[in-house]
Amino acid sequence: MELVVCCKRVPDTSEAEVTADASGKGIKRERLAFTINEADNYALEEALLIKEKLGGTVTLVSGGPKECDEVLRMGLAKGADKAIRVTDEKFEGSDAMVTARMLAKVIAPLKADLILTGSQASDLGEALVGVMLAELLGLPHAAYASKLGLRHSGLGAGNTTKVWRELEGGLLEMLEVPLPAVVTVQTGINQPRYASIMGIKRAQAKELKVLDAAAVGLPDGEIGEGGSKTMLERLYAPIVESHAEILTGDVPEVAGKLAAILKEKGAV
Repeated sequence: MELVVCCKRVPDTSEAEVTADASGKGIKRERLAFTINEADNYALEEALLIKEKLGGTVTLVSGGPKECDEVLRMGLAKGADKAIRVTDEKFEGSDAMVTARMLAKVIAPLKADLILTGSQASDLGEALVGVMLAELLGLPHAAYASKLGLRHSGLGAGNTTKVWRELEGGLLEMLEVPLPAVVTVQTGINQPRYASIMGIKRAQAKELKVLDAAAVGLPDGEIGEGGSKTMLERLYAPIVESHAEILTGDVPEVAGKLAAILKEKGAV
């Protein structure tokens, strides 16, 4: 079974102070540690579990500078077979659609049976790339998967997999999705493994291919800010202006005070 996992290198901001840089379109990175996006790490683990049950290969795909190799090498150390990184300065300023377009160009020739991504990236939190990728590849998809049937019961009739999704209100939805397909997974779907010392050593000998925009087959007009439908104008910390006011008294009195405040603020 051919499995592809899309992964992203992101800053770990869980215990760090994040401030905008001088450009106003990025963050200061000097004191930040970087790691694989958390949801992508669960997607990788799911692919490895499926590979262990059904056989096949796992290919990692990422976009970014050479520093992304540390994330890809760690994925190879855990058990992935190959990795592809797309790097080109022309991608600077690309939005989610351009990212999905790049991934689609890389993944289409791989003839994957299943493409896994994290449900969303921890840096931007847009949750767009996975479903856009499915549309560009012309494949069925399921988002926010909390369980996959492939590693529990294998392939269904006609090569399908069951996908469980958590919905609002505590409901659980089960879908029968034909393969090939794209599935974005939630954190908590499994327990990601650690790379072994031997795995880290073996990872150095595994294939890591580097491509630029021309090799991928994307013209200049379809990448970067020029090829993007959305553009980041400014990144800044919101100004805290709100405050709480406790209203006291009986019900009619509190209701009167609340009505006066709403009228004063222009809400009514």
